[in-house]
Order: sequence, then C-alpha cells, then structure tokens
Amino acid sequence: MSRNLLLRTPQHVLTGALAIVFLFPLAWASVASVSPQAGTAQTDGWGLGNYQTLADYQAGIGQYLFNSTLVSTLTVLFTLTVSVLGGYAFAMFRFPGRNVLFLLTLAILMVPYATLLIPLYVLLNELGLQNSLIGLALVLAMFQLPFGTLMMRVSFEAVPTELREAALIDGCGSVRALRLVLLPAVKPGLITVGLFAFLAAWNDFITPLVLISDSDKVPLPLAVANLRGQVMGIVDYGATEAGVVVLALPCVLLFLALQRHYVRGFMSGALKG
Repeated sequence: MSRNLLLRTPQHVLTGALAIVFLFPLAWASVASVSPQAGTAQTDGWGLGNYQTLADYQAGIGQYLFNSTLVSTLTVLFTLTVSVLGGYAFAMFRFPGRNVLFLLTLAILMVPYATLLIPLYVLLNELGLQNSLIGLALVLAMFQLPFGTLMMRVSFEAVPTELREAALIDGCGSVRALRLVLLPAVKPGLITVGLFAFLAAWNDFITPLVLISDSDKVPLPLAVANLRGQVMGIVDYGATEAGVVVLALPCVLLFLALQRHYVRGFMSGALKG
C-alpha cells in the first residue's frame, strides 16, 4: 500500500498544483471583490459595495444577465438541434460525398472566427437581425457547429447499430428511432456539446462587440468591460472583479453539476467496440 501511495504522490502533487494555478485567479477575484480597496465603492471594511456598483450600472445587472442567459440558451438550442441532425446523418446514413462533406464541415475550425464577423455583420444587416440577440445567438451557434457535429457523430457511432436496427424493425422511422432510442443513448454527448456551446456563448466578448450596438442589449462580458472605464477612463477594479465573479459562478456550477456526463461524452468515442 505504501508503494502505491508513493507511486501516486507525483500525480497528486501535479494535479494539486494545476488546480491551484487554475483556481487562484478566481479565488483572488472573489476575495478582492468584497475587500476594501481605494478607488472602489468598497472603501471601508468588507462588503458588497462593488456588487452594488455592478448592479446599478446603466441598464442594471439584471438586464445584462437576461441578455447573456437568452443568448446562451438560444445558442445551445440552435447548436444541439443542428449538430444532432448532422451527427446522426453522418454516423447512420451512407450517401455519396459523405466524408468530403464532413471534412468541409470540420474545415471551418481552421478559419479564425474573427475574420468572419464583418461578412456576418453585413449578412445579418440584410436579414434584419443585426443588433439582435437572436442574430447574435445564430452566429455563436454557427461557430460551435463543427465541433458539435463531430462530437455527435462520434457519440452516435459509439451506439451499437443493433439498437437502431431493432427500433426500425419494430416500426420506428428514422426520426422516431432518433427521438425515442438514440437520443437517450447519446445523453453524455448532448451534455458535452451543450455545455461547450453555453460556455462559449456566455463568455464571448468579440462577437457581441461587433454585432451589438445598443447598450441595453449587450451581454454581461461586454457590460463588465464597459464598466471598467466608465469615469474618465479610470478603471474600477472592484466592480470589475465583482463582474468576473458573477460571470464565472454559473460556469463553475454548471461544470460541477455536469462533469460526470461531460467526461463520459468525451470518452464515448474512445470506448467504442
């Protein structure tokens, strides 16, 4: 037993050090957001003055949280809908040009997404979706589709083909077999794709900066960035740290709640066969 413990000690030390490296900035921001600092709303004792500043900024933190939640939720719905259908088609059906089309889908990952924002801005303007939360969600979902389609194809291919064949023999069509049989079987993949899409949309800064012009429609990351220099260019670090904590908290809670499914989703392809 002592030998096993000795062999595992370097692993424990390494993982513990990595945990400290990644958690320290968030812990520091959490403490600094409630500690007294000169030039912030919390100058005397510990308290929530910085959070009050954040809550009272322009349209209010409630509006910015609503914007971020709406955009993130729509992004997850759009991403899951298209990636499930695409992954199902690529995994379960044989048609000419299937692999070429799949490679073209993955090739989108090689294009820096910032280079697409101006053409997308023009396209959304022609569709009447510029400066719209729905248009923003569509663009963010588009950036997630290559990974989502890849993930769902791998997840569907990890499901035994006999399961779908049995559903078809029992009278289910392709759509019904997908809805009743295959979707429950690829739940970890769904959660992984949805979690990735949510985190990407929740934390994105560049895309709303280009596509959203009304201050009451911006998501929380952009609002926090605007808050930093609201008074003669002076950075309010206390309110900024409070914004970082508010931004990080839903992500941390979601990951802790779904981490088991998240890991299983990534392992689904590796466990095939």
